[in-house]
Amino acid sequence: MLKKIALAMIMSVFCAGFANAAQADYVEKGIVTVIDLGATSCIPCKMMAPILEKLKEDYKGRASVVFIDVWKSPEIGKEFGITSIPTQIFYNKKGLEAQRHVGFLDEESMKAILDQLLAEQ
Repeated sequence: MLKKIALAMIMSVFCAGFANAAQADYVEKGIVTVIDLGATSCIPCKMMAPILEKLKEDYKGRASVVFIDVWKSPEIGKEFGITSIPTQIFYNKKGLEAQRHVGFLDEESMKAILDQLLAEQ
């Protein structure tokens, strides 16, 4: 049992290292960031595309909205530990991962998460 727990802890640290290396290229410290990892030809990802564009405009100057096509750049998906698309990763102003969601996420839910992160000090 202890071996399983120790292995899980090691894997979590190892995977966190990958995410930290990848996030350095996409997350701006001092600003809330959401990264949507998907593909331009994935159906749920296509449904999210107009939402992401609207959020980019609505949160301009307050939050960064980034889309990464992991079918075109699979190594980036691996660095973020993505197992399914779309996956949205939300980062607070300190550049720390605050929340992760797998699957389609509607505009209102994304706004609620972004607003919550923006309200944090």
